[in-house]
Amino acid sequence: MDFRLTRDQRDLRAGVRDLLAGRYGRDALRSAVSSAPAGGAGGAVVDRGLWRELGEAGFFSLRLPESEGGVGLGLPEAVLVFEEAGRALLPGPLVATHLAAGVVPGAASGSAVVTAFDLGGPLVAYLGEADAVLGATGLPAGEPAASVDPLTPLWKSPGAAGVPPSPYREAGALLTAALQLGSALRTVELAVRYAGEREQFGQPVGAFQAVKHLCAEMLVRAEVARTAVYAAAVTGDAAEIAAAKLLADEAAVRGARDCLQVHGGMGFTWEADVHLHLKRAWVRAEQWRTAREAEELLATRLTAEAGCSE
Repeated sequence: MDFRLTRDQRDLRAGVRDLLAGRYGRDALRSAVSSAPAGGAGGAVVDRGLWRELGEAGFFSLRLPESEGGVGLGLPEAVLVFEEAGRALLPGPLVATHLAAGVVPGAASGSAVVTAFDLGGPLVAYLGEADAVLGATGLPAGEPAASVDPLTPLWKSPGAAGVPPSPYREAGALLTAALQLGSALRTVELAVRYAGEREQFGQPVGAFQAVKHLCAEMLVRAEVARTAVYAAAVTGDAAEIAAAKLLADEAAVRGARDCLQVHGGMGFTWEADVHLHLKRAWVRAEQWRTAREAEELLATRLTAEAGCSE
């Protein structure tokens, strides 16, 4: 099986990166963070204009058949697109709206914002901005709740199901893993760049062995996660998707932490972007499939396979 990207896939990824760089670059990210509600409680962070532009570009209708007005591509291509969105820290219920294309009116075109019960318990992200909830009838009532990520406003809703809608769970977990992968790869870039710019004792800090090791470990985790995510996108196997989510969560969270350490005191300041990657990674790790759920699924699969081989 050939996992190498085709030219069309590489062009797709480059096109999405260029689109996001021009429409949601660092200045737009920092502006959104500055205007976000304090504590990430409630508020509005979804740029409806950008949301519609994403719809026009086929971001949400990517996997819809051409006969239904979609692009007609598959999960491997969707993973590449979501990887770029994760790299740019693009906010909003991207996964839920993508999954709702063809199901919820306006989702495919980006004229509707669709969220999902993809967090455990009564918490729902972006509920105050959503036009619909994936797999639910109507919008449940809710009240703003504190969020660690300023660009992921949370709402506490007694009507939340507490579990992701099962027909979409595997694709939702994989696309969230792709978002985590993009963030992990971006923190590698940030760490390497800073290590080459920051000097101590007359030389870049990247020349020191401890910093080299941190950057190397970040890269290894990110590339292992990339392999797992790409492979799961091709096979669509539930266990492989669980493994991909597990590895991507680890790469994103640990990568952001190591990137903070490479930056030293600068990394903990509000002006640096590193903390935004860490906070978003924490939230995504709880979406669609947690580490514990992924481990349980993998353990069940391995136990079943061991029993069959006896």
